[in-house]
Amino acid sequence: MKLVVFDCDGTLVDSQNLIATSMQFAFERNELKWPGRQATLSVVGLSLPEAMAVLAPEQDATTHHRLSEGYKGAFHHLRIDPDHHEPVFDGCHGVLEALAGRDDVLMAIATGKSQRGVRALLKRQGWTGQFVSIQTADDAPSKPHPAMVRQAMADAGVAAPDTIVVGDTSFDMAMARAAGAGAIGVAWGYHPVDHLIGHGSHAVVGQFEDLPAELDRLWEAGW
Repeated sequence: MKLVVFDCDGTLVDSQNLIATSMQFAFERNELKWPGRQATLSVVGLSLPEAMAVLAPEQDATTHHRLSEGYKGAFHHLRIDPDHHEPVFDGCHGVLEALAGRDDVLMAIATGKSQRGVRALLKRQGWTGQFVSIQTADDAPSKPHPAMVRQAMADAGVAAPDTIVVGDTSFDMAMARAAGAGAIGVAWGYHPVDHLIGHGSHAVVGQFEDLPAELDRLWEAGW
């Protein structure tokens, strides 16, 4: 049995507008200068406290907590607004359906989102029940710590050599390698391809439809 561990934001869904708008709101509500869209997207994948520490390093832990709470409130409010949504990347539905239909592959999620946010997304996209493990920032240390991947492997009963993490950030690649798993980067996300390669990706795919063949190639080659 094989396991594919997917990141969420920037890999399965394009959340950048929601993320940037929510982060701007959180900073402005706390009377701080928002560091901007590019800086915000660079920390996607980290848990909120770690992300705020990067974006506002001069602030203390109390302020980081206020920023995190402000972000979560804004994100939840915007997510249920019909004018805001998290579109799925082209090809995603078809690839997930194909992988779910295989009898030799299990799927999991490891994300900086909250459990509430992930489960809302899964319900909205009709993906409920497709993932054997859902690991979030609520459950484990922030990426690139390997705990989320290790727990997903334990839940699936799949060993590291048969596990591949698919993500769009250097944090995902480093997390995978720290867990002893394979790593595939996606070129449509929030970190440049050279960052993915520099942090240990075994391959980078340019479109979702290329993923199944790349997974099989890496599993067959032992990465």
